[in-house]
Amino acid sequence: MKLSHIDAEGRPRMVDVGPKPETARRAVAEGRIRMSPEAFEALAGNINPKGDVLTTAELAGTTGAKKTADLIPLCHPIVLDHVEVSATPDPALPGVHVIASASSVGRTGVEMEALTAVTVALLTVYDMVKAAGHDMEVQDVRLLEKSGGKSGVWKRNE
Repeated sequence: MKLSHIDAEGRPRMVDVGPKPETARRAVAEGRIRMSPEAFEALAGNINPKGDVLTTAELAGTTGAKKTADLIPLCHPIVLDHVEVSATPDPALPGVHVIASASSVGRTGVEMEALTAVTVALLTVYDMVKAAGHDMEVQDVRLLEKSGGKSGVWKRNE
């Protein structure tokens, strides 16, 4: 079986989305970063030498979503209509929970943009908190839901 995204030499290539109809598309993703209780205390108390960790992480996640096609080789550059990133302290981890949504009207989905937003936000938390300890762990980055396009609505079943 020949896949449309593999060329004659077996190399991957960008999928042609030109014939697809434009539809409203949306994706939501999440992830977490676990850290030591001491690092969490510094984060929650906003006593960090690099500044406001959560606001910076949210801004970085938004920027990451906008730069997705620059980071992932075969990802289509798309115009995003909206990106929202929320970074919330979670004492139960201890750490930070990030959730991001991306939306667009176009011919290809925005799952990669939502996942990139989450990942970049989590890496930003790591960078800003690492002075309190490097024993952090990025975990559970995953797509929660997507809508639009031929496949319609998909939601993660828990």
